[in-house]
Amino acid sequence: MSRDIVDGMKPKNLVIVRAVHDQGLSHVEAAARFGVTRQWVHTLVRRYEDEGPDGVAPRSRAPKTRPGTTVPAIRDRIIQLRRELTRSGADAGPVTIVWHLEQEGHPAPSTSTIRRILHTAGLITPAPKKRPRNSYIRFQADLPNECWQADITHWFLADGTRIEILDFLDDHARYLLDIRPAAAFTGPMVTAVMTELIRRYGPPMSTLTDNGLVFTTRLARHKGARGGFEKLLAAHGITQKNGRPGHPQTQGKIERFHQTLKRWLKAHPLPDTIDDLAVLLTEFTTWYNTRRPHRSLGRRTPEQAYTDLPKATPTSTSDTTEWRSRTDKVDKNGKVTIRYAGHLRHLGIGRAHTGTPVLLLVHDRDVTVSSMNTGQIIAEFTIDPAKNYQPKKP
Repeated sequence: MSRDIVDGMKPKNLVIVRAVHDQGLSHVEAAARFGVTRQWVHTLVRRYEDEGPDGVAPRSRAPKTRPGTTVPAIRDRIIQLRRELTRSGADAGPVTIVWHLEQEGHPAPSTSTIRRILHTAGLITPAPKKRPRNSYIRFQADLPNECWQADITHWFLADGTRIEILDFLDDHARYLLDIRPAAAFTGPMVTAVMTELIRRYGPPMSTLTDNGLVFTTRLARHKGARGGFEKLLAAHGITQKNGRPGHPQTQGKIERFHQTLKRWLKAHPLPDTIDDLAVLLTEFTTWYNTRRPHRSLGRRTPEQAYTDLPKATPTSTSDTTEWRSRTDKVDKNGKVTIRYAGHLRHLGIGRAHTGTPVLLLVHDRDVTVSSMNTGQIIAEFTIDPAKNYQPKKP
């Protein structure tokens, strides 16, 4: 066997050349005999004369230049960004990497190219059972302040103490309006935070929360007055919306936000105190609102989305006055209790009526107390929300 063929040369090409050189066939005759074009015979003969047997070896058809190929420096930066973002607890997907490249002034490849680079580098774990994004039914408020979502989640201190975290999120912009820790949040504490936010940002058109007692008393075992949070919303004409029990998907944005929050917190050492956690949450707020592009916001930050459009305002015109009634018995100190705005209020009726069963008729802040034995009105009150003990009207 010819050494030329053993060296890997394509046998047919070499035979064609030798038919011309050794057997005296013309280019046209060789083309007809071997079923190729005359131009190809001419090319093979020229290569053979210039380079010898190596010249007729098969050649790659790949282009000599690849203008669309990602340069090594950008490829290395993509891998570096992926590792840095993952290590810091931030989102590290292709869309986020594109945003960071653009912020640094680098030309960014397509997200599909970035995904291939990350796959090649072994930095993506396949998730074949993950639900596709296009299968979700999405809802988003049209304007900032059209809907605020609120919820309570938790985190831990270094000694294992479980700490609650209260957060408020704008539905349209995903703007983090407020986040703070506490050992445990009560209704009045949540109401105070909401009051502060209304002063800071103006009242929203609506709120969306779960059915926790700090937000609503509508599912309480023992029906009573509306809580302080509910009364605050009513006073500002804010529409209150609550998710269906056992259906957290209704508050999907803030539930998804908690994933981002906890991934970021996991990348940092556990704080020693609640104050340390508060400092950490302040740092997170700045990063989340101003330095993190959001996929659902066209790669804008929540701060940009919140400030780009005018703010929605309350439109509620319904009667928010509270009407209810309850029965009680005057205690030995001459008092009965009633819950108003999340607090128990003590109504001073007088020891002369100790043991008397009474009917309380509540019209918002006004309470009329009558004896269930005689039907006679024995006391009237106007609740002062700043006080627990309520003296009767003269």
